[in-house]
Amino acid sequence: MTKAREARLVGDFGATHARLGLSDRRGRLQLERSYLGAGFSGLSEVISHYYSDIGLAAADQPRQAALAIAAPLLSDTVRMTNLNWSFSAAATRAELGLQRLLLLNDFTALALSLPTLAAAERVQIGGNEPRPRSAIALLGPGSGLGVSGLVPAGRGWSALMGEGGHVTLPACTPRESALLDVVRRVHPHVSAERLLSGGGLYLLYQSLCQLDGVAPTVLQVESVTAHALSGSDTQCVEAVQLFCQFLGTVAGNLTLTLGAHGGCFIGGGIVPRLLPVFAQSGFRERFEDKGRYSAYLATIPVFVITLGNAALRGCARAFSGYVAGLEAA
Repeated sequence: MTKAREARLVGDFGATHARLGLSDRRGRLQLERSYLGAGFSGLSEVISHYYSDIGLAAADQPRQAALAIAAPLLSDTVRMTNLNWSFSAAATRAELGLQRLLLLNDFTALALSLPTLAAAERVQIGGNEPRPRSAIALLGPGSGLGVSGLVPAGRGWSALMGEGGHVTLPACTPRESALLDVVRRVHPHVSAERLLSGGGLYLLYQSLCQLDGVAPTVLQVESVTAHALSGSDTQCVEAVQLFCQFLGTVAGNLTLTLGAHGGCFIGGGIVPRLLPVFAQSGFRERFEDKGRYSAYLATIPVFVITLGNAALRGCARAFSGYVAGLEAA
């Protein structure tokens, strides 16, 4: 085991979970833990709890850290998008006694892990083999919708940092147009994240019920997936199918934008749980449905990431290559 003082702290802080671990200089992870973020007041408290959990005394705590944050990173003050946390990067660095603190968007960190994924850590949905040293697209629905990508940079990769989850969601059929009209009554701007997220899947279900003139009978977000997989509720089944189709549209748009012949990867917590349905859904058809550029997309593979700690692996790699992020002063 790497000596703790020589290790680097890595963390992945999303809207739901806070995942932490230690990394050696070769990027190998150890002592990983996962906590519910809502049980803590902020970033520093979770990290302190983690050190206590693994029995790490103050004198042995790492002096370098790379942390993935589900938030835009535009200034020293960071406000998380779907969790009521805010903090100062510089103050956090000082509080934790760090010589270096690198903050990454959570999907920038996930993007850095993509070249390391083995065949057993991903599932391919259509397309051919990825083209070596070509751009790679990444998106993933969870509590929100993360978007990033990789582009070749010298002998390595440059990971992108953006907020592509908040692009406007397009409709491709009359049914989808009618559905978005229902959503716009409450949310005038329907972003991709608005429907392509955990809460978005439930909003899809509620909006379909309203559109069809039936009373919602499913009252919990998690139950939509269960009813869809069992086929026990018509609107739940359609909500999941529309979710997959909308995701295909957005994924195809991103792949075209980046020229991502290296593949399009899907992360987040939702799609891996839907894999049997997802693989047979309209996702791939919608992904390729780009008129004159359908043949262009038909060859590009889509991969669903099944490795649960991939963002931590990406954080561990952030020290050795260029990455868009925020370094605490």
